[in-house]
Amino acid sequence: MRSYRTLFRTPEFTPFLVSFAAFAAAQTIGGLALGTLVFRATGSPLLSAVSMFGPQLAQLLGAAFLLSGADRLPPRAILSGLALAFAAGTAVLALPGLPVAAVFAVLLAQGLVASLGGGARSGLLNEILTKDGYVLGRSVFNMLWGLMQVAGFATGGALLTLLAPRTCLLLAAALYVMSALATRLGLTARPPRSSGRPSVSVTWRTNGLLWSARPRRLTYLGLWIPNGLVVGCESLYISYDPGAAGTLFACAALGMFVGDVAVGRLVPPALRPRLAVPLRLLLAAPYLFFVLRPGVTLAAVAVAVASVGFGASLVLQERLMSLTPDDLAGQALGLHFVGMSTFQGVGAAVAGMVAQLTSPAAAMTVLAVGSVTVTLTLVALGRHEAQRRGSVSVRV
Repeated sequence: MRSYRTLFRTPEFTPFLVSFAAFAAAQTIGGLALGTLVFRATGSPLLSAVSMFGPQLAQLLGAAFLLSGADRLPPRAILSGLALAFAAGTAVLALPGLPVAAVFAVLLAQGLVASLGGGARSGLLNEILTKDGYVLGRSVFNMLWGLMQVAGFATGGALLTLLAPRTCLLLAAALYVMSALATRLGLTARPPRSSGRPSVSVTWRTNGLLWSARPRRLTYLGLWIPNGLVVGCESLYISYDPGAAGTLFACAALGMFVGDVAVGRLVPPALRPRLAVPLRLLLAAPYLFFVLRPGVTLAAVAVAVASVGFGASLVLQERLMSLTPDDLAGQALGLHFVGMSTFQGVGAAVAGMVAQLTSPAAAMTVLAVGSVTVTLTLVALGRHEAQRRGSVSVRV
């Protein structure tokens, strides 16, 4: 499947895309509103960063206890229930006078239930599309995420000049409800991909199986750590320049969109594996420039260029699927998205702590150095694995 026309003619793909668009818009507008609300209340770069990205840390607990449900529960029910849970939690966050501790308690609960979303959504996409259409379909979802971030952060930034952050949170809650409705009305009820009931023991056993193969481990680490450290840089946009945060987020999303279009549609499949390392290096390198504390224009260009590197995730997801049995696809992708979200939360927390002690610009530079270092280390480990197996076909 190499054309968008064929992709959009696939039954259920369009309503699936609509439900995801509403969910992505809600996350974008709600995240910016909440980060702004917390920063105004506390003046803390750490708490602001963690309020936007820290809840993803809670997905680690969900991965430990709930992730088997991604293949053992009906996918439509998971996605519609998840959207409604986020709608309720976001409405609670909009309550006046809610203590900061209560805010983070709600975010913890949202993070726990969100652990099912990535695996259920990606596993369902794997069912809706043929195998040769997964990368193109996934690239469209990433492109849509980028577009919704551009629109959402730009709209959210404009709304925050006119409306209170709590009003923007209520708007986000309404968008979550729209996502739930699109999922329930637009998608067919499907049975679970695997038999048996979800349980903690099944979750641990399957996670252990997925993690046991060294090629999969290196692929997971390549998907998680460089990405997470760069998201830590992004989490500091509000404290770097509160007035321009929406612009920086929008430019970063635009760069991600360009990268997904290039990798998903323009790059020949035979060439894609060779781009994983260059794209991961591109993801971090422009943030080294922040040591000079650039103004808004130069900073926006830097983050846009850097975010093209997020296209590496498509390459590595394709490799992960090639290493994974079909009946474990949901949990394998769920583990990826939970791990990615966890490391993004870790990156945000680390970035916030470093910024608290130094400055947002210095913290961005430190995390960019860390991302480049991790990428180069994984390249070396991948080459060692290839030599150990007597093959040059293993790529990180």
